[in-house]
Amino acid sequence: MTTVAVVVVVGVTATIVSVVAPGKKSHPVVGFVPTGSTPEQNGEQITTAFLTAWGAGNFGLAASYTDSPRAAGAALAAYREGLHLRTLSGSPIGATALTGSAPPTGSAPAETASTPRVKVTIAVNALVAAPASTGAISGTWGYHSSLVAYQKPDSPAWSIAWAPDDLAPNLTAATHLAAVPVAPKATSVLDASGTSITSYQDPGLNTIAGVLKTSPPKDLGQPGLAVEIQSADGTPVKGSQAAISAPVDGTLTTTISAKAEQAARSAVAEHPQSSLVAVQPSTGQILAIANNSGFNDFALTAAVAPGSTGKIISAAALISQGVLTASTPVACPAVYTVQGISYHNDKDESEPASTPMSYNFAQSCNNAFSQWWEHESGGRLASVAKEYFGLNQPWDIGLGTPATYYNQPATASGSELAQNMFGQGHVTASPLAMASVAATVANGTFKQPVLLPGATQVAATPLPANVDSQLKTMMRAVVTEGTAAGLGFGPTVYAKTGTSDVDNQEQPNSWFVAFDPAKDIAVACLVLNAGYGAEFAAPEVQHFLSNY
Repeated sequence: MTTVAVVVVVGVTATIVSVVAPGKKSHPVVGFVPTGSTPEQNGEQITTAFLTAWGAGNFGLAASYTDSPRAAGAALAAYREGLHLRTLSGSPIGATALTGSAPPTGSAPAETASTPRVKVTIAVNALVAAPASTGAISGTWGYHSSLVAYQKPDSPAWSIAWAPDDLAPNLTAATHLAAVPVAPKATSVLDASGTSITSYQDPGLNTIAGVLKTSPPKDLGQPGLAVEIQSADGTPVKGSQAAISAPVDGTLTTTISAKAEQAARSAVAEHPQSSLVAVQPSTGQILAIANNSGFNDFALTAAVAPGSTGKIISAAALISQGVLTASTPVACPAVYTVQGISYHNDKDESEPASTPMSYNFAQSCNNAFSQWWEHESGGRLASVAKEYFGLNQPWDIGLGTPATYYNQPATASGSELAQNMFGQGHVTASPLAMASVAATVANGTFKQPVLLPGATQVAATPLPANVDSQLKTMMRAVVTEGTAAGLGFGPTVYAKTGTSDVDNQEQPNSWFVAFDPAKDIAVACLVLNAGYGAEFAAPEVQHFLSNY
């Protein structure tokens, strides 16, 4: 229970008196009998008594001065609870006699010579606080209100005509007061070097800046405090908020690297509908987000099949479960049929039974992967995606709303799971997720991507050392003898191409992921409705890495 300080304004007390009327017996009168010489003085005296009891936390006594003690007592308790009241003081600052036959408020009788009514204006100072869960924010709310006091018929006693707005203006029986924190705003959102991220004119970064300005992290600046009227379900009444203290706004610095962002923006300019994300493997910090199609932000929001870049996860699953190794001979048939559905390799490619799995990976031969679907049934492929790569779960990269950037259905089986093994079917990914996959192989351990330094990161199990080394071998083979050979990548680059067919789309989506441990960078590029990963997305990544 909140402790309310006692504030003594004027020492006035309720009394019990006997009244003798002509021709009648005397009878006791219980109530507040003021001692003023005018109705205005009497109205101020009972108001003072009410405020004194209220300020002392004696809600029962305060409520007894009204003509509806139960309703008044409940309202006083709700006031204390909603405002987390610490102290309260109040005093009357003016009284005006009311005339006319109809009472203006509460249940006061019509004014007569023997039952005067007085409107009393009061000044209240309440030290209120936000809920403890939001931090120790408090402040004094000073305001004016008014109430009506009246003399009871055939009695010297006075009462206050109870109405919810006696306590504060505009309160009703269906509303209550609440003290609420007011979050600070970000005056600007900067890259790591102090430049506004909107200066890059990237649609995705512009969206991010808008989100962070209106909904910054809780630890930005000093929250303010306000009092507002709320409905019974806690919905604020429009226009009812009164500021107690203003929040202290601040600036937000993101992990975006000026050098990386400039290189990324230059790279995605090569093709329309192109997006690129760069991540620092050792930390998970997002260094660049670039988009090049109108106002899209596909770098984060795209949810499309990852194509053969998804084979990184499939290979990790097969190796970690002891099904095969990078050097295991695996045939890649031109056609593989499961549950009556046949899968054809691109351009009817096939590899003999003596082919090392690493070479199948480098050449991106689909049916070298589809044939192992039974080993990954029962959600095992989805489990590996989460256990080692941190996928299949929401990430809060610093925008306040967690999102799932990669989804591998755990229920996939049969022909659907065979497709998932080479990154098709109902598995979906964003460039952010696939950049993180490359970064996990580079680092050996998943570091959740973050856009704000110090943001909370979900964790994953480190890749077993032998699994990680074999994945590196396979991804390096993509550059030396596979689908990315001859594209100009340097000796420290590891990669994987991806080409994802989409029903009723003219061209497939083009994917490419890579990492360069010499630069502590991992990158993923997606070009929608373009063509082969090696022809469209790969040159953009090469452009990026050569300029970073």
